[in-house]
Amino acid sequence: VEELKPHLDTVLAALLEKKKDAAVEVARSGILPTLAQALRGKSSLSCQVALVVAEMAREAAVREPCIEAGLVKVLVPHLNSNDQEMLLNTGRAIGRICFDNSYQQDQLVQSGVIPRLVSIIREYPENDPLVNVCLLALCNLADMDSARDALAEQDVADVLTFQLKRAPDAERRHVILEILGSLGESDTLKLQFAESGVPEALSGMIRGLQGGSDPHDLCSIKIASNLIVSLLLGDESMQKCFGEGTGLVYQDVLSWLQSSNTQLQLSGALAIANFARNDSNCVKMLDLGVVPHILTLLEQHVDEGDVSVQHAGLSALRNLAIPATNKVRMLEDGVTERIKTLLRSDMPPVQFKLLGTLRMMVDGQEEAALVLGRDAELLARVMEWCEAKDHAGVRGEASRLLAAFIRHSRNPEVVKAVAKADGVRHLISMATSEHVIMQNEALVALAIASAIDIESMKGPFSDAELLPMLKKMLEDPVGAVEVKFSALGLICSLANSSVMKEELNSVNMKESLCKLTDHSSSKLASQASSILAILGDAS
Repeated sequence: VEELKPHLDTVLAALLEKKKDAAVEVARSGILPTLAQALRGKSSLSCQVALVVAEMAREAAVREPCIEAGLVKVLVPHLNSNDQEMLLNTGRAIGRICFDNSYQQDQLVQSGVIPRLVSIIREYPENDPLVNVCLLALCNLADMDSARDALAEQDVADVLTFQLKRAPDAERRHVILEILGSLGESDTLKLQFAESGVPEALSGMIRGLQGGSDPHDLCSIKIASNLIVSLLLGDESMQKCFGEGTGLVYQDVLSWLQSSNTQLQLSGALAIANFARNDSNCVKMLDLGVVPHILTLLEQHVDEGDVSVQHAGLSALRNLAIPATNKVRMLEDGVTERIKTLLRSDMPPVQFKLLGTLRMMVDGQEEAALVLGRDAELLARVMEWCEAKDHAGVRGEASRLLAAFIRHSRNPEVVKAVAKADGVRHLISMATSEHVIMQNEALVALAIASAIDIESMKGPFSDAELLPMLKKMLEDPVGAVEVKFSALGLICSLANSSVMKEELNSVNMKESLCKLTDHSSSKLASQASSILAILGDAS
């Protein structure tokens, strides 16, 4: 082994001078098996041999020959050394040889390097070059399921948050954030992270970087805030961060809504939407006054603003409006008035979310449906959206909102207002939608409207040839039972009006009803029979 020493010095000098093709020539010289032999024997030269291999492996062309010479296999045991320089050289050599080689990386995980890498960082937390090598290795391995499983058993979160707090530069931060991001996709680790204070460490890091303009720092903020949002997707980790509204992370998220950094505003709104996944959190957040912050944020962006922020802010509002008590309070707090300033948005994704949010606010709320359903300015805008040329989603949501106004208010003034705004034809076309749920909502709204104010309905009904359409619906051999049932509800409503009774008979609706009286659904059959009885009375 000793006679290897002068050769090593020469080789190392050539490599360190960065001579062109030096590494390839060394590999060709046939020295690799000798190097492997020296490492296997754990000689006094091991440290220098590992350094030579690490320097050679900077060259991609040399990596495969290194593997063939068995260098990875003989290097791995040296990760158990207690000499920090040996660890550094070994880590670099293995990392470079196995870079981008998923088979070799998998072999490394199988051979148990993960616990070793974590414990090296634990043992030498202040040795920056060594910590860096281990973090880079974890970063390269963290995408593999086998590595994630191994890391889940290592309680790796503590090590990573400690290193995040002392990271000397953006580059180191990004490596740690990337590892956390890969691992955070696993539900087990989401919870482990929440319990080990990862979200707090991330929001602390953001607090430290806020207000600067360095692009690297802004990038760290973006990655970290996205990561917090994704950790909130786990129910238990989300509750832990919320802490009944006193959690540090929740408090920080509130401050993001008021930040001038668009990325933080976006993450803040997404985080609130995640916190609002259960009713008690929603009620608590309303108590704590989160809604005005979201509205202010939305108003900032309505004109030339960021579509993603508006979309996220509306998602948060919609989720907050799910509990019935919140709907009432939001109406009392004038939320609907402030939301109306967003009606001028010309971005379809924002329009779509806005309509869904308003629909959530009137769901089961007579008062809200009455207030919004009579609002001429709002109705005029909803009518425009019912005809949105290139956006079926906006058209569908706009019609569903109209139907919701009528279904939840059951009020003559709302029916008149919708008819006056020319909304009835949109409800009729919604009744033939390909989505059963939308067909039902439309048919129920039309039935309620007909029962309340048939005079306002007659014109639009005949213009849209509603009766032949209903007849076809009843006779459709593949039509859904619940749609036929809703159609019968509307026909029943019409049969009770003398004006419409004649028209029902003129399209021979009786014939279609007769066919249903022996339908396999007894609910349909009996409804059809009772309508026939009404129609038979005065024909």
